[in-house]
Amino acid sequence: MTDTYTPPKVWTWNKDNGGQFANINRPVAGATHDKDLPVGRHPLQLYSLATPNGVKVTVMLEELLALGRSGAEYDAWLIRIGDGEQFSSGFVAANPNSKIPALVDHGEPQPVRVFESGAILMYLSEKFGGAFLPEGGAARAEALSWLFWQMGSAPFLGGGFGHFYAYAPTRQEYPIDRYAMEVKRQLDVLDRHLAERPYLAGEQYTIADMAAWPWYGALAKGQLYGAGEFLSVHEYTHVIRWADEIAKRPAVQRGRKVNRTWGEPSSQLHERHEASDFDTRTQDRLAP
Repeated sequence: MTDTYTPPKVWTWNKDNGGQFANINRPVAGATHDKDLPVGRHPLQLYSLATPNGVKVTVMLEELLALGRSGAEYDAWLIRIGDGEQFSSGFVAANPNSKIPALVDHGEPQPVRVFESGAILMYLSEKFGGAFLPEGGAARAEALSWLFWQMGSAPFLGGGFGHFYAYAPTRQEYPIDRYAMEVKRQLDVLDRHLAERPYLAGEQYTIADMAAWPWYGALAKGQLYGAGEFLSVHEYTHVIRWADEIAKRPAVQRGRKVNRTWGEPSSQLHERHEASDFDTRTQDRLAP
């Protein structure tokens, strides 16, 4: 490690810094342009993209529908974050943090906005009678602990390891080593835990699994950042077993397609407004 950096006395923003996402990263919040969000006919309106954080919510909604909760029907609108659509005035009103996903529930006397993927999972669980979350006691505490573990841990995987390994303008030894060590520690935490139980909270599949699977399931299967071999993910056999088991669920298979704009055409559903959209392949008519 030969490169050194001496921080200036006062940091200033270099607009060209930031690698692949430099065009949308900035040190200030707020809207960059005026544009209202579209609203469909269902009470639940989701504005998202099929990144791991977005997949959490579409999986939850599809799981609720699979349980027969018809009130969980939803419109999923595509937010192209690479184009800065998350900085529209309408999106900022739904999520002042300008990150996907954002949910607006028009089924209440006054529309309710919910942002942060973990908060959306909890909101939907509570709205639909505690679905996918134990009622109380140790099981509920365990599910919530793992949900919050994921929310706190994944930024080290995504914004940390993922950025420096896959998206930074140059690959540098120190940050890659630092975050690779942390990601492997997290995988080891999961692997040891899942060696003794089928799901994160125990015997029951919960919102904790829905939150962790799009991140750590994809990573363990070598589907994230092209880093499977680099991180020796084959070592985490219990995480792989858990990831494969969840991937078999029909609702998960549907949910991971929603708001997806990359990969095989059969894996994409750019927007979802009705259950029949999975059959009519709306990506064909929505693709640019």
